[in-house]
Amino acid sequence: MSIPFFSIVRSSRLFAFVWLVIAIAVGGSRGTVGAQDSRAADKKETDDTELIDFTNEVLPVISRLGCNSGACHGALAGKGGFRLSLNGYDPSGDHFNITKQFQGRRIESADPGRSLLLIKPTGRVAHKGGLRLEEDSDNYRLLAKWIAQGAPSPDAKNKQLVSIKVEPAQVKLEPKQQQTFHVFALYNDGTSKDVSAWAKFSSSNTPVATVDENGTASVVASGEASIVVWYSSLLTVAAVQVPFEQTIAPEAYQLSKNANFIDQRVNDKLRQLNLEPSPRCDDATFVRRVFLDTIGVLPTPDEVTKFVSDDSPTKQKRLIDELLERDEFVDYWTHKWSDIFLINGTRLRPAAVKAYYTWLRKQVAENRPWDQIVRDVVTAQGKSLENGATNFYALHQSPEEMAENVSQAFLGLSIGCAKCHNHPLEKWTNDQYYAMANLFSRVRAKGWGGDARNGDGIRTLFIADNGELVQPLTGRPQPPTPLDGTPLPFDHSGDRRVHLAKWLTADSNPYFSRSIANRVWANFLGKGLVEQVDDMRVSNPASNEPLLNELASFLIKNDYDLKALMRLILNSESYSRSSITIPGNKKDDRFYARYYPRRLMAEVLLDAISQVSEVPTPFTRVRFDGADLRNTKEYPLGTRAIELYDSAIDSKFLATFGRNARDIVCECERSNKPSMVQVLHIANGTTINEKLQHKSSRVAKMFSAEDPTQLDVQKLIDEAYLVTLAREPTETERQRLSDVFEEVQPDQRREAVEDLYWSLMSSREFLFQH
Repeated sequence: MSIPFFSIVRSSRLFAFVWLVIAIAVGGSRGTVGAQDSRAADKKETDDTELIDFTNEVLPVISRLGCNSGACHGALAGKGGFRLSLNGYDPSGDHFNITKQFQGRRIESADPGRSLLLIKPTGRVAHKGGLRLEEDSDNYRLLAKWIAQGAPSPDAKNKQLVSIKVEPAQVKLEPKQQQTFHVFALYNDGTSKDVSAWAKFSSSNTPVATVDENGTASVVASGEASIVVWYSSLLTVAAVQVPFEQTIAPEAYQLSKNANFIDQRVNDKLRQLNLEPSPRCDDATFVRRVFLDTIGVLPTPDEVTKFVSDDSPTKQKRLIDELLERDEFVDYWTHKWSDIFLINGTRLRPAAVKAYYTWLRKQVAENRPWDQIVRDVVTAQGKSLENGATNFYALHQSPEEMAENVSQAFLGLSIGCAKCHNHPLEKWTNDQYYAMANLFSRVRAKGWGGDARNGDGIRTLFIADNGELVQPLTGRPQPPTPLDGTPLPFDHSGDRRVHLAKWLTADSNPYFSRSIANRVWANFLGKGLVEQVDDMRVSNPASNEPLLNELASFLIKNDYDLKALMRLILNSESYSRSSITIPGNKKDDRFYARYYPRRLMAEVLLDAISQVSEVPTPFTRVRFDGADLRNTKEYPLGTRAIELYDSAIDSKFLATFGRNARDIVCECERSNKPSMVQVLHIANGTTINEKLQHKSSRVAKMFSAEDPTQLDVQKLIDEAYLVTLAREPTETERQRLSDVFEEVQPDQRREAVEDLYWSLMSSREFLFQH
C-alpha cells in the first residue's frame, strides 16, 4: 500500500518547514506568502531555523490580540467551542487546545496560511471577534512560522520570564505633551528583550493621561497618573507627573520647626505639582476634628472652650496625648478593627461574638503591637469562648476562604481572582493561590453546641496531622507557600500557619507594614495614600509612594506601635491644615494640600446625635441562624453605636448611613456616599426629630428647669453652637438668631429651640468631618 507524499510531509516537522520554503519560493497560496518575514534579509540565516517559543513568543501575541481575554476565548466557557486560559495562564492547556483539540483542525503545518488560527482573526472566514490580525504584520509572520515549524509545545528547558521593566519609569510632562513607553522582558538566562509590541497598556487616571495600545501616553490635564503595563501575567507601572500651570511662592512650602517627615514628604509632592498648601485650621475646628478622628465623639463645650482659650504652644500635643489614653479611644478603635476581623452576629453565636470582641478590645486597650495581634489571630487554636481569636476561623471555614481573607485583611491584597486563573490585575498566579491556601488545609474545628438564643455553643479549633488542598487545574497539591515566601515540605509536622505568620509579619514583607500604615492614615486624613485602602496591588500605586514607604518604615522601627503612628500623624502640620480650598489647591483631591471633608461614619454620626440630644439610642440584635434575638437584653440602654459588639443590629439609621455589614473582608462594605434617602432621613426621619422631642432630651430639660420667658437667648444660642458644631456662633449668626427669637411667642419657644438644634444638626458642618 503506497503512502501519499503529502501525508509524509504533514507528519514531519522538518518536511513541513521544507514545504513552506518551497511554497514561498514559487509564490504559494495567499496564506503561505503571508508567512514570509519581510525583514528576513537583515537576519542571520540561523534565525529561520530557531524554534519559536510558544510561552514567550506565541502566547504574548495571542494576548495582545485579545484572543484570550475574558470577553473572548479566555471566558470560562470559551467562545465558539474554542477555549483558552485567561491571559495565557495555562500554556500547556492552551497548546493542546490550539494544536490537538478536534484532531488538530486549527493548525495546518504544511500550509500555515490555511490554519484556522490565522484565517479567522484575519477575517478570511467568518469570525465573531472581527478583524484581529493583519496578514502583512509581524505577529502574523511569527504565528505562521511557529505553525510551519510544527507548532512546538512549551518546553521547560526554554528561558523563563523573570520580570518586566518599563522605561522611562517616571516622567514629568506638560499639558498636551506625549511620551512613548518601552517595555523590556528580563529572563533567567540574563537576557532581555524589548516586548513593547506585545505589552498591554492602561492608565490609572485617564482624566490626567491616556495611553494607546502602542504605549504612547497623552497628557489631558494636570495631576498624576500611572501607566500600567501588563505582559505575560506580569505587571509594572510608570509614573506620569503633570504639574499644575500656576506659580506658587517658595515661602508657601516653608515648614514650622515642629514639622516631621510627613510634612516634608507631603510638601515635596505639592512642590513637584505646583500645589499650594492651605493654612492651618482654627483651634475650634482642630479640637472637633481630633476628637472625632481619634475617639469618635464630639468634644463638650467645656473641652472646646478650654482648648481655644489655652495659649500654650504645646496644647495640641497635650490634647493628642490625652485622647490617645481615653477609654473612648479603645471603644472607637476596637470598632474600627472589628470591620477587618468581621465580628458579625449573623454568622457567630452570641457568646462567640462577645468573646471575639472582648479579646480584640483587650488587645487595643493594652496597645499590643499590630504584628502580635495578627500573629495571634493567624495561629489561633483552642475553644471559641476561651480564645476569642479562634472565631476568625469560624467565619472562614475553607482553606481558600482563609487564604483570601488573611490576604485582604492584613496585606490589602485581593487574591480571589487567582483561584480560577492567574490574576488579571496582579502578579499572583493560580499556583501561588493554591500554595497559599494549602497552608490552611489542616485547620479543623469540632462542635458548636447549645442553641442560638442562649448562645452557649463552643467550637474548638485544632490542627490535623495530615491533609492537603488539591489544585483543580493540576489535580495535585501545591507546596504550602506564603505569597512571595518560601515553601514548606509536605511532610512538615508543625502548624503550617506559624510559617505563614512569620512571613506575614516579617519586617521584610512590605505588604504588611504598608497596608496597616495606609489604613491608619486614611482614618485621620480622610483618604488613603492608596485608595481603596485595602487595594494595595502594584497597579494601584500610592499618591505619595515615598511617604507611604516611610510611614511603613516608621512602624517597623517602632515595633508596630499603632499609637506611635497615630501620634506622629496627629502632630503633623499636614493634619492641621484647613479643609477650605484656596485658589492654589482647589483642584487637589489626593495630595493633601488641604484636609478632605467627609461625612461622619454611620456609628459616629448616630452617637453624635444622641450626645447632642442627650437621648440614648436603644439597640437590639436581630437574629442568628433563624432565631429572633430582638427581645434579648444584649445591649443596655446607653450603649453607644461605637460600642456595639457586631453589625447584627436592627437599626434603620445605621443601615441607611452605610455601616459595614461585615459579610466580607472588604472596605467596600462600608459606604460613605451620600444619598437622597439619607437627606430625607435627616430632614423628616425619626432619629433627630424624636430625640429632640423626647421628654428627657436636652431641650426638654432646659424648659423644665427654667421659665421659658426668662431664658437667656444669647446663652442658649452659644450653647447650641458649642454642643453641635464645637464652636461659638459668629456675630452675624448670633444676631440673626436673636432677632428670630424676639418674634417667637413664649408658648412656641420650645419648638423654636428644637428647630434651632434641628437646623444645626442637619447642617453639613455637623454631618461632615472637616
